[in-house]
Amino acid sequence: MNRPFTYVPARSGESEPAPTDAPAPARPLLIRTLGLEKYFQQGGSRYYVLRNIALEIREGEFVSIMGPSGAGKSTLLNVLGMHDSEWSGAYRFLDRPVHECSSAQRATLRNTNVGFVFQSYHLLDDLTVAENLDMPLSYRGLGKSDRAGRVADVLDRFGIVAKKDLYPRQLSGGQQQLVAIARALIIEPRVILADEPTGNLHSDQGQDIMQRFRALNAAGTTIVQVTHSEINASFGDRVIRMRDGWIESDAPARPASLDR
Repeated sequence: MNRPFTYVPARSGESEPAPTDAPAPARPLLIRTLGLEKYFQQGGSRYYVLRNIALEIREGEFVSIMGPSGAGKSTLLNVLGMHDSEWSGAYRFLDRPVHECSSAQRATLRNTNVGFVFQSYHLLDDLTVAENLDMPLSYRGLGKSDRAGRVADVLDRFGIVAKKDLYPRQLSGGQQQLVAIARALIIEPRVILADEPTGNLHSDQGQDIMQRFRALNAAGTTIVQVTHSEINASFGDRVIRMRDGWIESDAPARPASLDR
């Protein structure tokens, strides 16, 4: 039940008091799709992998996308990350109409706003940890000293300074995924898109990665992850369930225990 609000006139030069029960303003929309569809032509038939996807994700949310294999989860993530342009419908990112953007405009929007984390890490084997972190910055035209400063900051933030001169093959799976997350974060993205980020890790490593995701989200980074794990999904605040290309449900997640 709402508490009563007693109006007290403001003194001269003071602003009017706000009701104590006023709802917090809605966070800005980061992603919005409407009628999003993707299909493959098979002979005279169309095989749909995404069907009529209507989706809204606000800044600062932590959203998990779940469903059986073939549900369309990774395909949707690739579309949201602007790696896939073969689809129909409307997609707005930061209120920019992605469906009307050229490939160059999409690349700029993606490279300045989206960080990616994959199950297989996607680190470059012939580059050191520090060089892997530097790579996405080089695409943004930053000077060498600016890039070196950001790399040093992220190495320290993730506790991997001692690993900076090692190559991916010299790291454990958990360490490689940690570097992959650091690489995604170094561009200071508005959103991190993660596709099965703990799929190749044992349970302790996976828990560490999810705790780090939750900390990043608490600091303001929007996270959208594809996962088969109910435990991983519980670290977020929404779960979108897909089947056969359709969104079946979109509901609050079951909160994760802080001592998990």
